[in-house]
Amino acid sequence: MTRTVLIIDDNPAVGEALSLALSLHEIRALVALTPDEGLALLQREAVDVVIQDMNFTADTTSGEEGVELFRAIREQHSDLPVILLTAWTHLETAVELVKAGAADYLAKPWDDNKLLATVENLLELSESTREVNRGRRERRQRREMLQKKYDLDSLVFASEAMARTLDLACQVARSDVSVLITGPNGTGKERIAAIMHANSAVKRGPFVAVNCGALPGELIEAELFGAEAGAYTGANKAREGRFELADGGTLFLDEIGNLPLPGQMKLLRVLETGQFERLGSGKTRQAKVRVLSATNADLKAMIQAGTFREDLYYRLNVIEVNLPPLAERNDDILPLAEFFLDGRAELGEAARDALLGYPWPGNVRELKNAIERAALLAGGNVITPELLNLPQHVAGAAARNLDEPSRETVEAALHKAGGVVSRAAQNLGLSRQALYRRMERYGLATTA
Repeated sequence: MTRTVLIIDDNPAVGEALSLALSLHEIRALVALTPDEGLALLQREAVDVVIQDMNFTADTTSGEEGVELFRAIREQHSDLPVILLTAWTHLETAVELVKAGAADYLAKPWDDNKLLATVENLLELSESTREVNRGRRERRQRREMLQKKYDLDSLVFASEAMARTLDLACQVARSDVSVLITGPNGTGKERIAAIMHANSAVKRGPFVAVNCGALPGELIEAELFGAEAGAYTGANKAREGRFELADGGTLFLDEIGNLPLPGQMKLLRVLETGQFERLGSGKTRQAKVRVLSATNADLKAMIQAGTFREDLYYRLNVIEVNLPPLAERNDDILPLAEFFLDGRAELGEAARDALLGYPWPGNVRELKNAIERAALLAGGNVITPELLNLPQHVAGAAARNLDEPSRETVEAALHKAGGVVSRAAQNLGLSRQALYRRMERYGLATTA
């Protein structure tokens, strides 16, 4: 792939010298003598990096023309790396532009080695940015396709893993096969079941959910199949079970591994025939129900242990839809956090880093609780990692990653990188803008 650098400088000798240096490294150079000519070339050509002067009129040294050109480039190409060629007389202007998003600056007369190292770094960055943007575009297009094709009930997601899960869930939703939704607690299995119902042939029927893990074993059968008055202690009147309530729609059985063996046998029968009896009744009833089930248990291990029926497992698990933990859906963390926050406060950068660095053993449920707590305590101010109240050992690791490098560390990194700020920033694990802020704080900006 051809790598292209656009040089915008009113001095033809500068363009020639830079073109020659770049060509020796198999980098194609385009030269423009005026800002207008440079902007026109950007419209016609695929450019990876721009090197621009700060002045274009004789006897002008303010750098204002360079500022105007940089802003014009930014308006049209927000992610295009721009290197500023500066004179010491307007170094402060160049530093301000770097804070505003310019990639780097180099003083005239430049050092060829430094310039080429900077260009090579930025060409690599430009390629990486293109790949990232391409990936984001593809993920966005896939999300939009899913949202147009299916009813996703305004579900917030950005990860490819979640898109795959939703695509499979919605495809099988239209059939009447039994589906087992697997994944750890707090990932949103009931939400996936509700979306499957909304895209099914029985979407106009009821959606009934029952958590088999939230009921005592002796009451689960009554909950599912109903009971006549006096069928058990406290049953003062006849009651319908969830199968009757879900007739003509979808029944979602969460934590199916908690269903006792007698209840498993009855469930298998109703799945095969649609027939069941209420507790305490000999009358056979009929229900046509689409059954979705979910578990975070290892049902195969339970089969080996004799606590779960193998025939029921295969009846429930015609198709498995796996919902990955939040730690494997990193792209979903910040969109979900913003959704739960709902504009009540702003997530600070350190808080964002802490959210992304935490493994979320409680998944989406834990994230929601953390955001609700932080929003309440922030009182409309910026949310910090402390307000998220994440477990100490994880929060401590995140804090260490966010430690400020000392002046000596920054100086050593700049020396090792030959003064190339972009390379020093990479070695320090900082963005170029973040490194420039620290250089300014330590009085190093003019020594870079």
